[in-house]
Amino acid sequence: MRKAVLYIAMSLDGYIADRNGGVGWLSGHGTEQNPGSYDAFAESVDTVIMGWNTYEQIVAELSPESWAYEGMQSYVVTHRKQAGKDGILFTDVSPVSLIEQLKQEDGKDIWLCGGASLAQQAIAAGMIDMYRISVIPSILGGGIRLFGETEQERLLHLKDVQIYDGITELIYEKRE
Repeated sequence: MRKAVLYIAMSLDGYIADRNGGVGWLSGHGTEQNPGSYDAFAESVDTVIMGWNTYEQIVAELSPESWAYEGMQSYVVTHRKQAGKDGILFTDVSPVSLIEQLKQEDGKDIWLCGGASLAQQAIAAGMIDMYRISVIPSILGGGIRLFGETEQERLLHLKDVQIYDGITELIYEKRE
């Protein structure tokens, strides 16, 4: 069965965006040429799920010239009625239901790319199989927090730690 992977970056104090929703702080020291884990990770997934705000940030700010997830089936979870386009489907299905459905289909792993609400719903439902969290060497002091309060403790197993350019990537699997 496919795995749902939360692959995301956060500040040292747990934020995925600053107080204005910005991500300009998402960088390491800038002293190494190591590209990190993205390329290898992208080869392991063929589906990406995101919320509307993440989608808007990608198309308006981060990658306005071309779709950043070309070749992957992309789902944007939103209540806005929007026509799909070239590999991007807009859906009002709950993130948990969508992940449950996609896990039953053939394919590579499923990437939950953002944002916080989508991630928190999937975490609360126990749908995340692997957490790949890159801790950026920044303390924001406020913004959009990755983890919210949950009703149930989630036990994880540390699988690997990678360090590049001052960024620490923590890789955890769900403990059964």
